[in-house]
Amino acid sequence: GSESRPPMLNKENYVPWSSRLLHYAKSRPNGKLIHNSIINGPYVRRMIPESGDTNREVPVNETFHVQTDDELSEKELKQIEADDQAIQTILFGLPEDIYATVDSCETTQEIWLRVQQ
Repeated sequence: GSESRPPMLNKENYVPWSSRLLHYAKSRPNGKLIHNSIINGPYVRRMIPESGDTNREVPVNETFHVQTDDELSEKELKQIEADDQAIQTILFGLPEDIYATVDSCETTQEIWLRVQQ
């Protein structure tokens, strides 16, 4: 069973835990992407330019919208999925008292950095 669960953090042994957790993450399906999410943060959707509206009183040449799911490449979709898996991977390895301190974090990278403290 230990292969199916991430290692549990022992507060006195952060360094070995972090190393084991990263090895565990890499061993998962999408492992490289999960590892990337932990270390570098989640995928950030791009701003997509749209042609502007020149019929307005003040012409707008160009506007932007946040990249939609339909505009994501297969690779980008996989990274977003891995971002979710990365958060689960770390949270499953945290004792309850530490989990409570990282509950407000929004990204895996944020959790990773807070747990290091």
